[in-house]
Amino acid sequence: MAHNFIGIDVAKKHLDVHLAPAGVHVQIANDSPGWAELIDSIDAATLELIVIESTGGYEAGIVAELHAADLPVAVVNPRQVRDYARATGRLAKTDRIDAAVLAGFARNVGPRRTPVPDAITRQIKALVTRRRQLRQLHQAEANHREHVVDKTIARSIARTITMLARELARIDDDLQRLIQASPIWQAKLDLLVSVPGIAQVTAAAVLAGLPELGTLNRREVASLVGVAPINRDSGMLRGRRTISGGRTEVRTALYMPTLVAIRHNPIIKAFYERLLANGKAKMTAVVACMRKLVTLLNAILKSNHPWNPKCV
Repeated sequence: MAHNFIGIDVAKKHLDVHLAPAGVHVQIANDSPGWAELIDSIDAATLELIVIESTGGYEAGIVAELHAADLPVAVVNPRQVRDYARATGRLAKTDRIDAAVLAGFARNVGPRRTPVPDAITRQIKALVTRRRQLRQLHQAEANHREHVVDKTIARSIARTITMLARELARIDDDLQRLIQASPIWQAKLDLLVSVPGIAQVTAAAVLAGLPELGTLNRREVASLVGVAPINRDSGMLRGRRTISGGRTEVRTALYMPTLVAIRHNPIIKAFYERLLANGKAKMTAVVACMRKLVTLLNAILKSNHPWNPKCV
């Protein structure tokens, strides 16, 4: 039986779809009728994988429909796909070419399938995303206030900050209600917030952005988040290890909690101090602590036991 791979390049109004190895290309509308047309045309018996880039939201509809049709889908980081395209000599970039590159990426790289989110998970993820947007607006307005002399502008900024603070409080209330309505989510959050440095909002953001948490080994979870060190060595050259790719929203959610954990979590604090004593730069040590923190969270969910420093 043939193994077919599909790459879908997503734009606001249309989808470019490439089927490999047949080389068939079609373009359809990025709306409900277009999604239905695509799903009807797919031979599920010969399909191995569909790959779609994460595009900041335009892919959400088709991904949800493909999941509902029980078709294998992987939503991947665009940077990984561009690296693959360059490695294979595909330097040109059009929608049609991008779809073919995605199909080749599906066939030759075989990325991990994206788990099917339930309704509550989708809602929580949307709320976490909205909260992040509001926090960014709140910080931007606070930064503007520092440089304002005009009293009228200052009052306008103050009103905006107050409004954003109220909206953030509403989002937090909605998040709490959703989590409390789901025993599974509540149980997972109770496990994660038992770790010093992890608050409920952080736990919700991590679970929403990393639904695989608790099912991976330590290397897989570090790689998926993008905190696994990458070697930059070649011949006689020895470069600094760096991080790359992964899920930016999860790293962003974990950054401040990692700084808190460095001060208040005995395991993370001792690890950080040991790295500094060994000559590591502070930011390198922070990233290493973030990696250790996410692997701890993964282990706690996998074992289904709350934080216990004696068992770490």
